[in-house]
Amino acid sequence: MIVRLLLVVGFSLGLLSCSVGPDYQRPTTEMEDRFRMARASEELPSLANLAWWDLLRDEQLQQLIRTALAENKNLQQAVATVEEFRARALIARSDYFPGVTVAASAPAGRKANFLFPGFASPFNYYLVGNLAWEMDLWGRVKRLNEAARAELLSKEENRRAVTIQLVSAVGEAYFNLLQFDTQLDIAKRTLQSWEESVRISQARLKQGLSSKLDTDQFEAERASAAARTAELERQMVQAENHVSVLIGHKPATIMRGRSLDEQAVPPEVPPGLPSELLLRRPDLLQAEQQLAAATARIGAAKAERFPKITLTGLVGMAHPELSLIFTDVSTFGVAGAGLTTPLLNAQVLGFQQEAVEAQSRQALAQYQQSVLMAFREVEDALVAVHTARTQSEAQQQQVAALQSALKLSELRYKGGLGNYLDVLAARRNLFEAELRSTNTRRVHLVSIVQLYKALGGGWSPETVSADRKKEQESYAQPGAD
Repeated sequence: MIVRLLLVVGFSLGLLSCSVGPDYQRPTTEMEDRFRMARASEELPSLANLAWWDLLRDEQLQQLIRTALAENKNLQQAVATVEEFRARALIARSDYFPGVTVAASAPAGRKANFLFPGFASPFNYYLVGNLAWEMDLWGRVKRLNEAARAELLSKEENRRAVTIQLVSAVGEAYFNLLQFDTQLDIAKRTLQSWEESVRISQARLKQGLSSKLDTDQFEAERASAAARTAELERQMVQAENHVSVLIGHKPATIMRGRSLDEQAVPPEVPPGLPSELLLRRPDLLQAEQQLAAATARIGAAKAERFPKITLTGLVGMAHPELSLIFTDVSTFGVAGAGLTTPLLNAQVLGFQQEAVEAQSRQALAQYQQSVLMAFREVEDALVAVHTARTQSEAQQQQVAALQSALKLSELRYKGGLGNYLDVLAARRNLFEAELRSTNTRRVHLVSIVQLYKALGGGWSPETVSADRKKEQESYAQPGAD
């Protein structure tokens, strides 16, 4: 009876309750109709709508990414954090319901006295349940639940952010590794060419057809190529170690798939609409949920300054004989209400509210800064994609021209029509041009991955909205609109 009474009174008062403090609304953000570096003719779906396995076609790279998604430690930490805040949200939700504590006693050798201290009691055995229920008249519990749900969604968006960062990090590290592979092959091939030039120069020196200066210059270039080869070998091993850590393994050899030149490059990379960033990028959604949580905590801080009404109840069973404790005549109950209001600590509660409001302004500034950084990252990636393609084509033409120049200079030197300086300059220029061309090819591939990450790739607006709605419904407040 007492429990039913508390429930009826509680829900009746709950219908009359109100929520103090501001309701969260997404801040308005100024944005253009299209990105600055986007081409006006682009009408294709956004690059971000592709799944990562449709963007990164290298089978070995796909296997590395799957391994990273399963075993990367940072991602596992983010998943565990989501589980922690899911439990915290359920804890906050429990504040809607009465708190119940149960005490039992079966004393030996003397009579118990649990109702009226100082007076004799005929009961030896008893079971008592204490109920306490705070009526959420000012929405304090509601606001705390809003904050807990927003924090949970923030951690979920953080998990998504870690996921897309991991996919892009593995892709970039893999392309770096392929670059070092290609450059190492170039360096070894160039080293062999210098060794051949040294052999020819030594032979010409013995025949009196060239000077010692020619031979010394060729040997110096051979030594330089050998040092560059050793440097690239070091960078390659370090790149393998980096990939190993990303996939959650100890440093080991990384299997390769396609070479750097064989990697698929999308012919078009449309970024989509700027407004899609607000719905797609996990870091923006995370910052928004942090702002929503800070906004909800303002209401909770304000509600702390109002009086609290708590319904209490006492339900128990007692009897001199243990075997009869569960009979009807042994039950009893008491119900009441308590009122508490801040008095001496009212000023402190006011300062707490000011602190929470300041935290909300911090969260707003952080959200706005995150939006600005998001647009910058997209624009940076777009200009990198557009210019890297043009730069790569120009450098390939340069490499072809230098290859022809080197071939002609070697023929002239062997025929005695040219000097060693022509060969030195041609081979040195070709070596550096090939290294630059390889680096630009990597930059082009990495810039596409960075654009994919900057756009929040892999998380379409429909998917994100559905996931957030499902998450919110799972932890909706009892009786909330």
